[in-house]
Amino acid sequence: MRRSILPVALAVLGLLLFGQGAYIHAKALLAQILLKRAFAESIATGQIVKPWPWADTWPVARIEVKRLNAGAIVLAGSSGQALAFGPGHVELTADAGERGVAVYSAHRDTHFRFLRDVKIGDEIDVTRSDGKLFRYRADWSSVTRFDASGIDPLAPGHELVLSTCWPLDAVTSGPDRYLLHATLIDPES
Repeated sequence: MRRSILPVALAVLGLLLFGQGAYIHAKALLAQILLKRAFAESIATGQIVKPWPWADTWPVARIEVKRLNAGAIVLAGSSGQALAFGPGHVELTADAGERGVAVYSAHRDTHFRFLRDVKIGDEIDVTRSDGKLFRYRADWSSVTRFDASGIDPLAPGHELVLSTCWPLDAVTSGPDRYLLHATLIDPES
């Protein structure tokens, strides 16, 4: 009897773990659908539109890498709750198109999965919720500890950093972050 329980218990455990992994990806995909709707409404109305009534965040930008046909809607803030649904705009960093460094973070296995395929020289479009579009060019990448990024949010240029966990193909979290740096093409001033 005991011998037949172990395979069944292992199978149930495997299904539960698979279900949990599938749930995370399904939640990320569904959230992006709701976020796209809220983002479009924000652009149309000029008002903050929450993606669902109980949300404690809202869409602030859309990131796109057209060469890869990839992108995501960005949320205000980079709390763990926000990052479960999409990339987050890191607090106290510039907005896209403004002087300084706009920093967006997301999980490597969902919303920033496409970062592994971005090449130096690729163009990255960021559309803000006010409808203004800014085009950046990826110019370098680095790997650094989460607490030693060296990012100066008040830098004098017009820069963008996309941040995610490193290594890109890992299944557990660690202290390192992958940073993709880009510079605004034709800044206004």
